[in-house]
Amino acid sequence: MMYSSIPSAQTLVLFFQSKGAKHIVISPGSRNAPLTLGFTKNPYFNCYSIVDERCAGFFALGMAQQLQEPVAVVCTSGSALLNYYPAVAEAFYSDIPLIVVSADRPSYRIDIGDGQTIRQENVLEKHIGYAANLKQDISHAPEVLTKFGPKLLGKTQEEIQAYNEEQLAKALHVAIQEKSPVHINIPFEEPLYGTVDSPTVEISLTVDEPKRVSEPQNWNQLAEQWEKSSKVMVLVGVNAPNSMEKEVLEVLAENGATLVFTETTSNLYHPDFFPSIDSVIAPIEKSSDKEKLFKSLQPDLLVTFGGMIVSKKIKAFLREYRPKEHWHIDPKKAYDTFFCLTRHIKMHPNDFFKAIGLSSTTKNTYRNYWETVKKKYEKSREAYLNQISFSDFLVFDRVIRSIPEQFQVHLANSSTVRYAQLFQMDKSLKVFSNRGTSGIDGSTSTALGGAVHAEHPTLLITGDLSFFYDSNALWNNHIRNDFRIIVVNNTGGGIFRILPGKEDTKEFSTYFETNHNLNAKHLAQMYGFGYQNVSSDEKLKTSLKDFYSPSEKPQILEIFTPRKVNNKILLSYFDFIS
Repeated sequence: MMYSSIPSAQTLVLFFQSKGAKHIVISPGSRNAPLTLGFTKNPYFNCYSIVDERCAGFFALGMAQQLQEPVAVVCTSGSALLNYYPAVAEAFYSDIPLIVVSADRPSYRIDIGDGQTIRQENVLEKHIGYAANLKQDISHAPEVLTKFGPKLLGKTQEEIQAYNEEQLAKALHVAIQEKSPVHINIPFEEPLYGTVDSPTVEISLTVDEPKRVSEPQNWNQLAEQWEKSSKVMVLVGVNAPNSMEKEVLEVLAENGATLVFTETTSNLYHPDFFPSIDSVIAPIEKSSDKEKLFKSLQPDLLVTFGGMIVSKKIKAFLREYRPKEHWHIDPKKAYDTFFCLTRHIKMHPNDFFKAIGLSSTTKNTYRNYWETVKKKYEKSREAYLNQISFSDFLVFDRVIRSIPEQFQVHLANSSTVRYAQLFQMDKSLKVFSNRGTSGIDGSTSTALGGAVHAEHPTLLITGDLSFFYDSNALWNNHIRNDFRIIVVNNTGGGIFRILPGKEDTKEFSTYFETNHNLNAKHLAQMYGFGYQNVSSDEKLKTSLKDFYSPSEKPQILEIFTPRKVNNKILLSYFDFIS
């Protein structure tokens, strides 16, 4: 085994090992050489090389999302660090323990005109749980410090070591216990490549045990309030696969006064739950009895858990027709999404639903009526699919039906995740999407990172803009042969055609829709992917039959759809089911 000769680099590596942070994504550079040597020369760590730091950040995020444990990214000094910011923001809003480690220049080199230096300390502070700004060792290169850094000589090496250990312990505690991204900035003086065979520092090798957060509750009062509410709505946002116990879901399904609205990203499936929320809300928006129907849907009690909600329609509805009570169940945070939050119950949803002791009840008029609505839109959707032409809407139906059982599915943002909400996925699928910030910038990188440790094959469903935006993600030596990408290419940002302000003008197609003529064929060739494309329903069905079969290299299926027809077919769907 080999270690950097720099004490702070040794200390960081030893802390990571003691806390079980073993997956390290490294981008090339010289200033981070002490860390690269320490991680790559230690068999405890699994190291991954990703050149593009923005892709590296999302690759690590996908891995942490999959494993539900901290994953680190390591970069050199300068603007390299700033490229992590989109992934850091996503991790912050999605409660993913991403550890950012940035090598820095000595403090006396900052803002004097030296190359590859920026103000790195606290640069991510708005979107992290903790910033650990380590101090530079004075025992390393003391002759340089004597000449250029006299201000650093005011502390002893023992004081610096104690400070750095304290900061590392705090940062890793926040990442592990609070599932929050953290930033560790560590300055190094040259020489950077010196090594020793064994550590010259000692740390306390302790491991934090995970803690489940809870708080005292008056369960009788909560249960009574639930039972006396004749209209209870449970709304579930982004939720990790297999995080909810089966018996808990059965209890919710058997409570006859309760509507459970789920999104595709919730990973919750039950015949008595209500997926495809927009298929319930949209017909009401178009009804002549809009006010009456919305009031009949308006819950007395809204109970939410999970992360961000995709459906704009349910958010608009609940903000206009607010429930009397809104409880959010989460160990960490509660967003007042609907401007009516009355209670934050800080515990895991499994524990909450067990503790409140819900009983099975017969269905009331609230549940009965909306179950009738659900059956109607499901039947109407099938009728609509049988009469429309080839389009995004038809493609998503075909693709979602085709996904083999047990697959892991990553949904890119914008149109992709919204179309997916309209169709029921198989209950064996595990669904992921970057909904913390809902950006298109790292979907492919995240899916690739998530696939590394997945038990089953992974499918990424993405739009063309998201795919091309993150094309550097394919510059990656860690892609499994069973990785699959479906690119729905409607030659632009098709979602803008269904938003207010759509115009058939040059300015709209250039600056909003961003119309283009790109395809994925040459990218597939360059990065060693198998490739095929289709532009008709018949060819799509044929291609999907073999697309998921075992292969010697990962595969891309590009589906070309008609840009000026897609929005009309989607909007007409809501008219049809109305």
